[in-house]
Amino acid sequence: MPDKPQNLFAIYGALRSGTTVLRLMLDGHPELHCPSETDFLFDHLRADASGRVRLDREALKLDRIYLSFLERESLPVPQAPDVDALVSLLSRAGQSTLLVLHRNIAKALSSYPEMRIIHLLRDPRDVARSSIGMGWAGDVYHGVGHWIETETEWRAVAPGLAGDQVLTVHYEELIGNAERELTRICDFLGVSYRSSMLDYDARSTYSKPDPALIYQWKHKLSARDLALVEGRVGDLLEGTGYKPSGVLPHVPDSLHHILALKLANRRAIWRTRIQRYGLRDSVLLSLANRLRIPVLAHGAKQRINEKAKAYLK
Repeated sequence: MPDKPQNLFAIYGALRSGTTVLRLMLDGHPELHCPSETDFLFDHLRADASGRVRLDREALKLDRIYLSFLERESLPVPQAPDVDALVSLLSRAGQSTLLVLHRNIAKALSSYPEMRIIHLLRDPRDVARSSIGMGWAGDVYHGVGHWIETETEWRAVAPGLAGDQVLTVHYEELIGNAERELTRICDFLGVSYRSSMLDYDARSTYSKPDPALIYQWKHKLSARDLALVEGRVGDLLEGTGYKPSGVLPHVPDSLHHILALKLANRRAIWRTRIQRYGLRDSVLLSLANRLRIPVLAHGAKQRINEKAKAYLK
């Protein structure tokens, strides 16, 4: 059985919060290794009939990020992996390993209770906008949902963490003053700042930090959209260090309004999904998920994974 990894850290933040650009920055440090998004480590943990938590290996074999990692590292699919074995695959001798997680922080801490965490935050109003562009939502009300889930998970575990176990970083500060924030992060990780971390544009399709990317909601969201986002986020907004816009928050208070928002959101998602992946595979994957029959979606999932690469940087 693999030993528990040493020098293990995590970047934890909602999707579209800047976790990828921070990962690319830190991976440019010779003493750090940030292999990729690593939600697959904990996404497929299931409790069996006896209550014991095990890794669902069949679901793991269809995970696009996991398969991309194996392909990039020229590794075969392990026959009987567990979480420790997977983490050992991600690790490199002489370097600290940073996982990149957007959810399941409680599961991660259950496996590695002493793991130190960079908690990355981005303004939820910009996260909501970005989610629409990714095809994950059809409106900002639903686009901010995964941010709420990530930060609600964090709020549940944070009180149990030691003060020196967490470093909070705001995306806006990272982009606005990258050298200062990376120096602070390096101090937390126990390494010295290296200017090579800012050369990630030569190693990826991402551009240098651009302050124009922060607080875009101020000129791109309508008052109606701001009211819906801030109404749904509630006290998490100021609790994560962001100020209200001044617009009166709106929480849908009728079943008719809620259903109308949900229907419009689903229509927009399906429209984008069919345009990108085709009707057949989109329906097959949805049906397999609803019926909980993974084998039904095996071929569709593989074809969708291949097409999805075109929408990723």
